[in-house]
Amino acid sequence: MNTIIEGAVKALELLTDGDCDVFQVMTMTLFVSGTATAISVLLGLPLGMWLALVDFAGKQTLNSLINFGMGLPPVVIGLVVSVFLWRSGPLGNLDLIYTPTAMIVAQAIIAFPIVAGFSFTAIISINPKLRWRLLSMGATQWQVNWLLIKEARLGLMAAVIAGFGRVISEVGASMMVGGNIKGQTRVLTTAIVTEVGKGNYDVAMAIAYILLIITYTVIVLLTILQHDRKIL
Repeated sequence: MNTIIEGAVKALELLTDGDCDVFQVMTMTLFVSGTATAISVLLGLPLGMWLALVDFAGKQTLNSLINFGMGLPPVVIGLVVSVFLWRSGPLGNLDLIYTPTAMIVAQAIIAFPIVAGFSFTAIISINPKLRWRLLSMGATQWQVNWLLIKEARLGLMAAVIAGFGRVISEVGASMMVGGNIKGQTRVLTTAIVTEVGKGNYDVAMAIAYILLIITYTVIVLLTILQHDRKIL
């Protein structure tokens, strides 16, 4: 119990004192997780819409693979990305291992099936007659897609929130492909693991509080956007 209270006090001290190391780790966390979420949205949203709107052979199989990807352990994804990016791996000549770019790649792969799966559910939940009605009224395919996105915005924003929530709390893949290098690839989750390893439980708890504050703030902002900028 004392550790929890001491952690809260320590977190307040770190934030009010403007600790450079903490702010660097916070910035890196938001950069890596934000970029990975944006990439997963750019790839996952079109895939989810395509799956919901187009019938083709193997659709159920692809849908099952996406559902399987939603539950993949991040550490497994981190291992696979590491194998590709190691210097002896197929992409080793790019020198991406232990860089923020490698962390973004791993986190985007983690979030991608989540965004695609939630997007699929959001689009398929719309009344199917709406699409045909829009087409019969002369709307182009791009206009139909845009109107469907607007109609399903609550579910689509839920996809973004779920994807961001998954990657900002992720630690296994980030540790494996980023290396947890201070000042370069350390993020809040890997910093917590480091401090626990040192026995600094009060500092680890303080960083955990900061992670919770950042996550809650971003989720609240996304939720406000989800509800047309109305404050809940």
